[in-house]
Amino acid sequence: MGKIFYIMGKSSSGKDSFYRALMKKNPWGLKKLVIYTTRPIRDGEKDGREYHFVSEDRYQQLKAEGKIIEERCYDTVYGPWRYFTADDGTVDPARENYLAIGTLESYRLLKAHYGSRYLCPIYVEVEDGERLKRAIAREETQEIPKYEEMCRRFLADSRDFSEDKIREAGIECRFLNTDFNTCLGNIEKYIISVLY
Repeated sequence: MGKIFYIMGKSSSGKDSFYRALMKKNPWGLKKLVIYTTRPIRDGEKDGREYHFVSEDRYQQLKAEGKIIEERCYDTVYGPWRYFTADDGTVDPARENYLAIGTLESYRLLKAHYGSRYLCPIYVEVEDGERLKRAIAREETQEIPKYEEMCRRFLADSRDFSEDKIREAGIECRFLNTDFNTCLGNIEKYIISVLY
């Protein structure tokens, strides 16, 4: 039986960095579970790697076909940005192991769709002041920084990742990211403990 290791955490907690590091090493043969988004691609991102970047029309087509497993829409200062997982026939957790990134809510909905026996949460935490510093530093590297959107996401995370919601989702194990390599090692130990 396969597993879906699902990395989640507030914005600027290091989710993307852990995802890339785990996929680069990947002695476990984890496959990517890549979700979809209608938001614009950022500098340094590649379609099919971080996300499947699609138009609003493509999203509407998948929705009409009943292929959306979970979705969320953020009303950003640039208009609505959708993030969603589609049942596009590429994921079979009964046979393969996967690594994915998402939100607490998307984790909960995937768990409901695929079954709790397949979903393995990897919840990454960083102190809020440090997260804000990281978020600003990341925006400063963009050709056109989106500071308003960064602030909106930062504030929304307090609601989206409340302690009640974390508990309701069944998250028991947390990974504190004060030192990247230490945290990565702890995540790797967790994956090994689940798979072997």
